[in-house]
Amino acid sequence: VSMRILLNGIGGFMGREVVRAAENGYANATVVGGIDLCAEGAGDIPFASDFARAEELFPAGTADCLIDFSHHSCTEALLDFAVKTRTPLVLATTGHTEEELAAVARAAKHIPIFHSANMSLGVALLVKLAKEAARAMPDAEIEIVEKHHDRKIDSPSGTAMMLFREIKEVRPEATAVLGRGGQGKRTPDEIGIHAIRMGNIVGEHEVILCTNSQSITLKHEAYSRSLFADGALSAAVFLVKQTAGLYDMHDLLREN
Repeated sequence: VSMRILLNGIGGFMGREVVRAAENGYANATVVGGIDLCAEGAGDIPFASDFARAEELFPAGTADCLIDFSHHSCTEALLDFAVKTRTPLVLATTGHTEEELAAVARAAKHIPIFHSANMSLGVALLVKLAKEAARAMPDAEIEIVEKHHDRKIDSPSGTAMMLFREIKEVRPEATAVLGRGGQGKRTPDEIGIHAIRMGNIVGEHEVILCTNSQSITLKHEAYSRSLFADGALSAAVFLVKQTAGLYDMHDLLREN
């Protein structure tokens, strides 16, 4: 039996990648419906242009999981829909505000929610390795560099900030400096986070740790957006077996 997926943001770049991955048989998934506030349709897939219409077209039980690749501004409406229909939610959108993240945490008391700034298993490993390196090299200075295509809206990327937050768990004194500029020496506790936007770069994240005698560079490069679609579908397979709560890539890595 295939896993039935409802896809918010079906008309976007990543929405189309998820549809393509499902059509190619990944995770034995079928996209049974789409929602997109900015698109006019989704081919032969049933489609709603707002969440009120989505409640009519896709009532509780229509889908096994809801995947979101859209824009963070629709988070509260998306959460309301997911909770009303009791549909597990894979939240793959980035750029959420603190208020939106708080709303995600509240909704996770009612349904399973998988939230990650990056759906790549390789990035999850990068985060784990960066955290271990920061712990093993307490005197090292750390910089994070991320590169994306020129259409990406949020800067720095959600993944770069996820890397910083994970490193901060073992470096509680660390402070983020976004795009260093002006006059003044680097402070011992700062972690520089640098964003590059150009061309059609899918996504690159690099963590550099440097002491006076050595340096380590950890890097992940995405060659295709399909890896994020595959990761979201893998997260959906994991999530449909879970009870209400908030899950992330760490949980998926532990299961694998």
